[in-house]
Amino acid sequence: MAANDDGLEGLYEALRLSPENVPLRQHLAEMLLGRGRPEDAEPEFRKALAQSPHSAALKLGLSKAFYQQGKDSEALVTVEALLKDRDPPAAAHVLYARLLLRKGEVERAVSQYKLALEIDPASADAELGERLGVGAPRDTSDVVDGRVREGWEAPPADSERRLERPKAGFESVGGMETLKEEIRLKIIYPLTHPEIYQAYGKAIGGGILMYGPPGCGKTHLARATAGEIKASFIAIGINDVLDMWIGSSERNLHELFEQARQHAPCVLFFDEVDALGGRRSDAHHGSARQLINQFLAELDGVETTNEGVLILAATNAPWHLDPAFRRPGRFDRILFVPPPDAEARASILRILCRGKPVSEIDYEHLGKKADHFSGADLKGVLDQAIEQKLRAAMKEGVPKPLATGDLLSVIKSVKPTTREWFATAKNYALYSNQGGAYDEILKYMKLG
Repeated sequence: MAANDDGLEGLYEALRLSPENVPLRQHLAEMLLGRGRPEDAEPEFRKALAQSPHSAALKLGLSKAFYQQGKDSEALVTVEALLKDRDPPAAAHVLYARLLLRKGEVERAVSQYKLALEIDPASADAELGERLGVGAPRDTSDVVDGRVREGWEAPPADSERRLERPKAGFESVGGMETLKEEIRLKIIYPLTHPEIYQAYGKAIGGGILMYGPPGCGKTHLARATAGEIKASFIAIGINDVLDMWIGSSERNLHELFEQARQHAPCVLFFDEVDALGGRRSDAHHGSARQLINQFLAELDGVETTNEGVLILAATNAPWHLDPAFRRPGRFDRILFVPPPDAEARASILRILCRGKPVSEIDYEHLGKKADHFSGADLKGVLDQAIEQKLRAAMKEGVPKPLATGDLLSVIKSVKPTTREWFATAKNYALYSNQGGAYDEILKYMKLG
């Protein structure tokens, strides 16, 4: 984390001398957030909340830090907890409305935004109000309280999305050998040895669902899969599908599948798939259920074949996914992506350090010391170690290479982010594990 920005260096120094000063830490976190550095603001809000756990301002700040980083699941949990407090601020309802809109729950977003305006009219957000159709300046608006007028013709969707052609294959992925072999069996071998699969009447295509704590390489593995077989790659986020116009989300999803079919072989990757395929029993309005039904129909290839379309999906919360997605022929391979083991951590650090000025580094020793660290955590360790070297180089005027001790000191000073995920996953694995869906979690945690 860089501490030499205007106005920030003094705050960091003051906190070093007075680490228990919550208002000062809150001020620093809010400044970082305002300067577009939510990844730096997040740990400051966390530290402040550890000392002042009932502060609504700190909870809201942490929620905003999550939201700005695209960590929607974490933001939802935090802001929903804040809304359960007595007299939550209007800004919390506005942020909740934004998160609900991102999930496609337009009517609930409208309700939250209206509640915010009732609490404090000054909390009005012109851009959000326009998207939700709340407080429109004229009665002829085509959007009324988040609902599109009957007969409205939705604006044309952007159907031309740029295809990627990843060059890096599995050699760029540290560890994950068991997962790689599963993907080879399901996706790669059918393309490289089609005659064997045809002899058994096995079609080329299908789906794999990867789940596990964030930052453990699910997206990177999906992109490397496309690179391994020289296939096209389309990465789908929830913003590529969800739309406030009635029927547009379903059409967007269909066009994405059509694009993948036209460019087969193609890897179609859905990130945060639980946001698109949540449980229909939990859906609060019909449009969400319609989108889920459309998704299932596309996976089944009802109107056309999915031959050559290789579907990968990732989620941090598989327990929120509708059970219908796990039926054979859809996501019939469900793979747990755990934090890398010691050998994999060493391999990841080697890959991350490529092209960096390094001296003799004992990657195996570092891998053993970084227990439970995700790939993203390890990247954060390297970034912090480099920043410390840059500070020293600016003072001494002589850049020095990274050494084992530099990385080790950072590893000792930070905690792995995967622990929070396992705290939640443990409850589902122990008490909501029908059919053994989460046995791999219990095995990893040595509970079963």
